[in-house]
Amino acid sequence: HKILTGRRERMHTMRRLHGLAPFPKRDESPYDTFGVGHSSTSISAALGMALAARHNGSQRKAVAVIGDGGMTAGMAFEALNNAGDLKADLLVILNDNEMSISPNVGALSTRLTKALSGRVLSSMREGGKKVLSHMPPPMWELARRAEEHVKGMLVPGTLFEEFGFNYFGPIDGHDLPTLVQTLRNLSELHGPRLLHILTRKGKGYKLAEAEPVAYHGVSAFNPAQGLPPSKPSNSPTYTQVFGDWLCDMAEQDSRLVAITPAMREGSGLVQYAQRYPERYFDVGIAEQHSVTLAAGLACEGLKPVVAIYSTFLQRAYDQLIHDVVVQNLPVLFAIDRAGLVGPDGPTHAGSFDFSYLRCLPNIVVMAPADENETRQM
Repeated sequence: HKILTGRRERMHTMRRLHGLAPFPKRDESPYDTFGVGHSSTSISAALGMALAARHNGSQRKAVAVIGDGGMTAGMAFEALNNAGDLKADLLVILNDNEMSISPNVGALSTRLTKALSGRVLSSMREGGKKVLSHMPPPMWELARRAEEHVKGMLVPGTLFEEFGFNYFGPIDGHDLPTLVQTLRNLSELHGPRLLHILTRKGKGYKLAEAEPVAYHGVSAFNPAQGLPPSKPSNSPTYTQVFGDWLCDMAEQDSRLVAITPAMREGSGLVQYAQRYPERYFDVGIAEQHSVTLAAGLACEGLKPVVAIYSTFLQRAYDQLIHDVVVQNLPVLFAIDRAGLVGPDGPTHAGSFDFSYLRCLPNIVVMAPADENETRQM
């Protein structure tokens, strides 16, 4: 996105002082229509823009792009539900990079999507709806369910259709001619639409294809050489100390369970997840759920540990208060990336945790000074 919107020559400055932000940023470019950093917000924001265009009598188009990981958050489904109910003129592009939810694209579904997004068939479809709207409700319902069953046998879009969206896909997101033609077709349609595209994370760069997690968010590096090796350190990081402690405690106490919202590597839980898979819960990008899940586990006598970044715990503040603190439940929050984190920018800085935690009852907030204090806490 940044390369295509006039910032190619500045890409080497990303994650550096006075350089490009690692995420879209409204005051950086007019093409960055909405600032992001946390996940799952695009559909809500685009819906707001679509409704504003409707209010202003504008022909401006609203398009939301969201990844399959972002679709694990409840907020995304709240937005889909609202958009479908309002019949908003909104296109949602689901970028499914094979990390979670879909099978590989097939020739049948690609051809079907081309047909379904074409003008002739879409006109027939809408015309059929108008004709059926004058018929008794049972006839309308029968036709609607027949269409759903036929599509449900061929494409995985029934869920989105239930939200009131016209579903198209899945198609190969790396087949640019098909993708461009489908987008052109969809731009001439109206109402809630969802295009499901399948991509491969790191496509076109073998090193990133082989290690998508390692290349998820990087600073400038020589592409011929790949990421530089990590500098060896004589002292472990707080994250490593926490991960080792968690494994030690889990060996001693079978009631200890670990929860993380899609941050296994960053929160030091790789070793724990491998050794105790039955006591490890990666809930995806669902911070609110992760906290209340921990509360439920604590109610039944288990000892939940929620490993979460400081900036992401903000997303579950009501659950922290209402479901854990007010009930005085024994939940341990291992809050990583606290304090300022320059390269990722303000959306990822852990600047507010002391402020929003110290005002709560029944909670003890601790910040270790070294490895020993980390283990003791």
